[in-house]
Amino acid sequence: MAHADPITTEVVRNFVISCAQDMNAALWRSAFSAIIYEGRDSAVALLDEEGNMLGQSTGVPLFVGAIDACVKLVLDRYGDDIHPGDIFILNDSYLQGTHLHDVTAIGPLFYKDELVGFGAARAHWQDIGAIDPGSTMGSTSIFHEGLRLGPTRIVSRFKRIPEWYDLLTRNTRLKDMTIGDLNAQITAIRTGERRLGQILDRIGADTYRAACANIFEQARLLDREAIAKLKDGTYSREGYLDDDGVGTEPVKVALSLTIEGERMIIDLDGSSGPVEGSINCGAVQTGSLLRLAYKTMINPDRAITGGSFSTMEVRIPEKCMFNAKEPAACEWYFTGLGLLADLMISCLGEAMPHKATAAHYGDSMVAAFFDMDPERGQWISVEPTAGGWGGTVGQDGESALINLVNGGFRNLPAEVYETKFPVRVEEFSLRRDSGGAGRWRGGCGVVRSYRLLDDCFGALWFERSKTPAWGIKGGSDGAGPDNDIVLPDGSVEKPLKMRAKRFPKGTLVVTRTGGGGGYGDPRARPENEVLADVLAGTISREAAHSLYGVTVTEAGAIDAANTEPRRQEAAPG
Repeated sequence: MAHADPITTEVVRNFVISCAQDMNAALWRSAFSAIIYEGRDSAVALLDEEGNMLGQSTGVPLFVGAIDACVKLVLDRYGDDIHPGDIFILNDSYLQGTHLHDVTAIGPLFYKDELVGFGAARAHWQDIGAIDPGSTMGSTSIFHEGLRLGPTRIVSRFKRIPEWYDLLTRNTRLKDMTIGDLNAQITAIRTGERRLGQILDRIGADTYRAACANIFEQARLLDREAIAKLKDGTYSREGYLDDDGVGTEPVKVALSLTIEGERMIIDLDGSSGPVEGSINCGAVQTGSLLRLAYKTMINPDRAITGGSFSTMEVRIPEKCMFNAKEPAACEWYFTGLGLLADLMISCLGEAMPHKATAAHYGDSMVAAFFDMDPERGQWISVEPTAGGWGGTVGQDGESALINLVNGGFRNLPAEVYETKFPVRVEEFSLRRDSGGAGRWRGGCGVVRSYRLLDDCFGALWFERSKTPAWGIKGGSDGAGPDNDIVLPDGSVEKPLKMRAKRFPKGTLVVTRTGGGGGYGDPRARPENEVLADVLAGTISREAAHSLYGVTVTEAGAIDAANTEPRRQEAAPG
């Protein structure tokens, strides 16, 4: 039996991560859609021949924890009928967990005619044939949301299967872009196979497999040790989403976390059942989110592998918004996941007080614009917007950072946006006073304003006004989101969620994302830090006075005579 010594194991551990990074670079450089090559709405992975995770790269971390399930679905359907050069795709929301726009491409990796692993690349396709171009905000059934595919072979032994390519192009409004992005995913997989062959040439397949087995076992041991150090007990939290996108009632999200020795049990009992709107989520993706929240707090410096999470058990009720079944709509599946992540991190913060952190703004906060008029040019822009994160011991929350679910996702630079679309980005700034007050304050959300330079459609999906980012240990909650649509006639609309609606040239869409929660008593924040916040524009003079007890003059100095008495009066007795 082959053996891999510790040095070889470390070489392989770093190699598979490097390989995944090269795969991701190939995807980004080859993609046709700005949402992939600029926004980075994608993820890639290198897996072993049984579908166990070995290496992943930056991108959308929410995707990574579910890619192994997709590979195993391909193995279940095709078994031994998998050959060099094959490519499979799938996007079924109930199998891979996300919305139909996220298409996972999978290819077997062979070395000297032997199957040694799989490469996978998931990417957001701009249009998948839904009732609205891009993303629809009003779906109430999966059948409103576009083309749905189970594990499907589209390339056989390096040759395209024409019937499947014809089906794909007939079910999208953006044919060239769709095939271009698919080809970029295939390029990523081929890059992974070429790179994997390089290390197999050096150490051989048997030693490589032995090193992978070591990596998996090390991950298991580290997780067990980390959980065993936590205090046994059950911790519970709940919150509410604003609505499901089509109704007006809040939607409950509940989580309990139990630690028993080396085991962690996460139970979503108490969360809402399936809802009419499109915030339902497949169980596979729900599990991936819980893995992500777990990893945020436990061994975050170690890469996710097939040995990770062996201590974690997830229980989801059969009838639950986080266990979607046909025909539940899933277009905005990630909305509940953002709140679920904050709830789990809060529970873990009770078990790990030294890592406790206030909540973050939590939602993708999507602004979308498009036009499908063939005479004026077809285009779609869908992008998430950054916001504020929660404060923690010794550190303010980050401002203008993408939410936990999206990880490496980025806003489109204004220069790219204005070059590609008839929209001008008139403001992109920090949202003053949006971070929750605290000894360590929450990070600020952002203001991002779009001027429409032509008639086009606009759509919005902003969340967390009913359960904004909460503060802890005496810290204040962050501000919730807020939007204005200023029409050319001067009238103003203020929707948080809005299905695609046509707007005239000159309309200004102003979006404001939420801030993070604060940590600790605001009156304990040093005066010089409050002053620095005022000078930097993150808090106003009024907030400094009312929330922190610090009076700042118009000239930008501390008014000691009015500050010290107020802070002494507010100090706990």
